[in-house]
Amino acid sequence: QVQLVESGGGLVQAGGSLRLSCAASERTFSRFRMGWFRRAPGKEREFVGVIYWSGGGRTYYADSVEGRFTISRDNAKNTVYLQMNSLKPEDTAVYYCAADTTYSGRYYSSSLAYDSWGQGTQVTVSS
Repeated sequence: QVQLVESGGGLVQAGGSLRLSCAASERTFSRFRMGWFRRAPGKEREFVGVIYWSGGGRTYYADSVEGRFTISRDNAKNTVYLQMNSLKPEDTAVYYCAADTTYSGRYYSSSLAYDSWGQGTQVTVSS
C-alpha cells in the first residue's frame, strides 16, 4: 500500500473551477494507476476518473464529468491532479484518490481495483 494525501477542496460557485491534488508517499508511484472517486451525501461512492502510468497516461472518465474534469499526473512529484471545471452543485461530494499498487486487474471504475485510499477532501459547489 501507499499513503495518499488529498488537498485542494473547498467551496466554489457553480461554473467555477477547482484543482485537487493527491500526493503519494511511494517513489514507485509512477507505475500505479490512480483513480478518483467521490461520495455525495446519502449516496454511494462513485467513480470519477482514472489515469494509467502506461500508454502516455491514458485517462478514462465517468460520463457525468467527461469534458469538464481532467486528470493528470506529475511522476517527479509523486502527485496526481484532478482539474474540475464548470462545476455544478451535483458535483458536491467528498473526493478521494486511490492507487492500485497490486495491479489488481479489476475494472478501473470499481473501487475494488484500488488498495490504497486517501482521507478525502470536501468539494462544495453552491448554486
